[in-house]
Amino acid sequence: MVSVEAATSADIDRVADRWVELARGQRAHGSHLLADENRANVREAVARHVVEGSLLVARDEGIVGFVMFELQSGVYEQSATRGIVQNVYVEPERRGEGIGSELLDAAESALVERGAEVLALEVLAANEDARRLYRERGYEPYRIELEKSVENDNHSKE
Repeated sequence: MVSVEAATSADIDRVADRWVELARGQRAHGSHLLADENRANVREAVARHVVEGSLLVARDEGIVGFVMFELQSGVYEQSATRGIVQNVYVEPERRGEGIGSELLDAAESALVERGAEVLALEVLAANEDARRLYRERGYEPYRIELEKSVENDNHSKE
């Protein structure tokens, strides 16, 4: 039986390792993020989330998934308080068991308790499984980010 609970400082390295696995897997969907090269930065971010109480883990004999979340902050005033869900991860062999949904439920509830009026997350366009999960959960496109490679473009210097 999986339990979803707040991460502790003892979980920092294990979550950072799983984040590296997540980043490696996202490369198959077109991510430019380098996994191993970012481990130290991610470890710091994970530690910050632990201190802020904004990192949940799914446990079953060990950590089988995690999610990070926070209220959006920035320099611009907005008409709604946005809760941001980040890095929903479930071990590949445990996917399809509802663990991702449990993590997402818990993160959404925590964000609402903290004052979120709308919830947002990012997903790579090529990650059909994740996009399907989020659509089923009521997430709809809000902002579309477009990208192009300049490698073979006429903008390169001659």
